[in-house]
Amino acid sequence: MVPAMRKAYNDAFSTERYKAFLKDLDSKYPGAIEFRLCETPAFVNNQFGSQLIEACEHIIDVITDAGFKAFTERAIPAAERVPNENDHCHMIAFDFGVCYNEQGEPEPQLIEMQGFPTLFGFQVYYPDLLRKYFPVPDNYSQYLNGYDHDSYLQLLKEVILGDVPAENTILLEIQPHQQKTRIDFYCTQDYVGIQPVCITELIQEGKKLFYNRDGKKTEVKRIYNRMIFDELNAKKHTLGTYVDITQDLDVQWVPHPNWFYRISKFTLPFLHHPYIPATYFLNEIKQVPADLENYVLKPLFSFAGQGVIIDVTQADIEKIDDPENWILQRKVKYADIIETPDVPAKVEIRIMYVWKDGWGRPQPVINLARLSKGKMIGVNYNKDKTWVGGSVAYFEK
Repeated sequence: MVPAMRKAYNDAFSTERYKAFLKDLDSKYPGAIEFRLCETPAFVNNQFGSQLIEACEHIIDVITDAGFKAFTERAIPAAERVPNENDHCHMIAFDFGVCYNEQGEPEPQLIEMQGFPTLFGFQVYYPDLLRKYFPVPDNYSQYLNGYDHDSYLQLLKEVILGDVPAENTILLEIQPHQQKTRIDFYCTQDYVGIQPVCITELIQEGKKLFYNRDGKKTEVKRIYNRMIFDELNAKKHTLGTYVDITQDLDVQWVPHPNWFYRISKFTLPFLHHPYIPATYFLNEIKQVPADLENYVLKPLFSFAGQGVIIDVTQADIEKIDDPENWILQRKVKYADIIETPDVPAKVEIRIMYVWKDGWGRPQPVINLARLSKGKMIGVNYNKDKTWVGGSVAYFEK
């Protein structure tokens, strides 16, 4: 999106250098990166960066509204409601597609949001190393809001640990060493000092939880939660014994699992901004739009793209027997904007916020990007393609 920088990067690129970068990246945690990493980052100038943050701040205004918890109560499935919810979500991510407006200028359009952590560790390690191999100007950074490598890591540590020692804080996941995002767990362990722990490894004694750390039974007082109920429900019959985290337990959560549902697709119909596509609860639509081809139908309580209907028909809508649990969202058209050696790529940028205890509202701190040449962002739409996959946006300072 910064033409001169795009040309300089592409001119300097070589497959040999890219392979050397991947080999170096893999050397610290061999075999831990299972997802494809793109050959290029995105470059974002101040104007487009300001547009992204403007849209995020509009959403934050809604999230910080005094009535937010009341109107998102229905978002939390009864069987998955966890006690002792705190008053804010420690980590939030906003996904934007880069599109063209009617004037042919780039603009962001919100795709999704999540009150849940993403690659807050890996997005330090990977972009820092990338700039050692490829030309990235000093006045461009993956960090946002004035943060740099050291100040960001200090903040990340403060947010995840709070006032609890690292040895009493864990990263909770389902089979963490088998997850495709496990590289992020290992980076987080290095940066923060907390250990990835499988839900099956927790030991419960009354309301207290423990885990094994260096051969010693250690109390868990705070949980950095990376576990999603959707995956737990899919795998529970093969996991064996595990602790039911919906009990009243003596632990702090960061972020609390209930926020995963509150800040999600459920929130989209409450947002009204030029960079946020119109979204409606299906049961509240009085008349189905005549141009259904310009909408996408999404189930509220399914994640990772499952159940989404891209090419919606009237018959699809008529088949749904729980319309209160579906949203109809206006489609966005990703721009073919990143020049590559063959065809241009589309790009999605995730702005990552943290909300430290004591702050009045969260702050943007870091980002990730994903490039695609398929119909949608994602592995299934980009098989056998190059210059696609996980990436980062370097923002003009």
